[in-house]
Amino acid sequence: MSRVRGRRLPRRIAQLLVGLFLYGIGIAFMVRGEIGAAPWDVLSQGISRHVPLSFGVITILTSVVVLLLWLPLRQRYGVGTLLNALLVGPAADVGLLLIPVGQPLWLRVCFFVIGLLVLAAATGLYIGAHFGPGPRDGLMTGLHNRTGWSIWIVRTGIEIVVVAVGWSLGGNVGIGTLAFALLIGPLCQYFMRIFAIRIPAPPTRAGV
Repeated sequence: MSRVRGRRLPRRIAQLLVGLFLYGIGIAFMVRGEIGAAPWDVLSQGISRHVPLSFGVITILTSVVVLLLWLPLRQRYGVGTLLNALLVGPAADVGLLLIPVGQPLWLRVCFFVIGLLVLAAATGLYIGAHFGPGPRDGLMTGLHNRTGWSIWIVRTGIEIVVVAVGWSLGGNVGIGTLAFALLIGPLCQYFMRIFAIRIPAPPTRAGV
């Protein structure tokens, strides 16, 4: 079993890194769509209007704050959790540099659709690698475990607060924000089935 787990490690690492890079690129496409960003990206946009930092740097700092919120929730960090916090922001900055701004509406809608699909596939890649949840996912599951509230209530509550704060700071809320909220769950579930890597459970002693 351990030999099988070892053989799959290179694939898991590659899948994690590719997934995190594509996650940032997906964010960039949706932001350049300019029809409404995902909730946490609305917050990053809003903050970027008030501080001299790039979107990606703000995304990193936001992730660090979210990880600090894990401490009272007693959530466990994984390698994927920390890499998510550090790599998604720079990947988003790369995408924002490469994807042109101020395009016609039809092209911006295409940008958003591409971004949504890329982000969902990227989520399936990095979660399927089994190196730990992202900072925001861990916050959601941690609050669920501590409060006993259902996942959808916790996630909806978090995202309403995040969108409200981001919008008040000047972040872009629009039809894309609503489309993201409605579609990201089913899309992520689909891609997680495709990219999940099966890892054999470690052997246990008889009678233990």
